[in-house]
Amino acid sequence: MDDCIQIIFKRVEKNTDHISLAIGFSVVLVFCLMMIPLEAKEEAIASKHWITEMETNTERFERIERYLRGFDQTMWEVGERYEKLYQALKDDNFDLALYHWAKIKVTIENGLMKRPARKMNAEAIFLSTTWPDVNSAFNSKNNTKAWKGFFKARSACMACHFAEKVSFINDQPMFYDSQLK
Repeated sequence: MDDCIQIIFKRVEKNTDHISLAIGFSVVLVFCLMMIPLEAKEEAIASKHWITEMETNTERFERIERYLRGFDQTMWEVGERYEKLYQALKDDNFDLALYHWAKIKVTIENGLMKRPARKMNAEAIFLSTTWPDVNSAFNSKNNTKAWKGFFKARSACMACHFAEKVSFINDQPMFYDSQLK
């Protein structure tokens, strides 16, 4: 800012024409005012160390927990993999279907660490019974058995949503587009 003021005074000393002086002053003033927000903006940039900048481990862990969110993140990944699994079966790509099926199990198990209240239904409806049966169906690499397994998984997903009192989740394309036709 001091540099701007010096420029203005030098301009005043060299130029006695009032119009030129007013224009010169205005240009320099606008330039100086434009520089102020840039300087302030640079100072306002937050640290990239959003975990390590916290003073205590409790604060760090709270930030990590907030970032990882709840079971909604788990279900988002499961939904993505469900759709990829469906497409893999349509393409007769049993290895890809098995890959996503295994990842769905890991994702749900990891999600239960964050939301243990979901464990009872997840295990009873999906992990303990449905998952191994469907895995066997996919491993058979038999198209009829694999599709039968897929629809068993679909039914288990929808039943679990109902049991968890979020049955509205069943009313979306991933479920009604994958119905028996």
